Amino acid sequence: MDHTSDPNAARYVLDPRRTDLAREFRQCIRGPHSEELKKLLHRMRWGGFPGRYLLAVLEPGRRWALAQMPDERGQKVKVFHDVVFDSLDEAEWHVFRLRWKALTASELKLD
Repeated sequence: MDHTSDPNAARYVLDPRRTDLAREFRQCIRGPHSEELKKLLHRMRWGGFPGRYLLAVLEPGRRWALAQMPDERGQKVKVFHDVVFDSLDEAEWHVFRLRWKALTASELKLD
């Protein structure tokens, strides 16, 4: 199913006990992903919640910085120049954990 057109995907409710989804993402950040993880990623990336984290490209294919969407349209994206990554996988994993906390109000803890 194409989750970009699934009206329920952006309202996906994350059960913080579903750490299996986090483990799946960590092991294969770029996919392929299960249907359940696809729904979660769609919610994390496109669901409406203020202050959503993202990555800013500093050097294409080489360096990324943590960034945060503004609470209101028209404001600037905040770039955290002190949180920089040389690995896209590590950058994506960092953002995944921040989005997890934003959606569940709890830290992601894996065994």
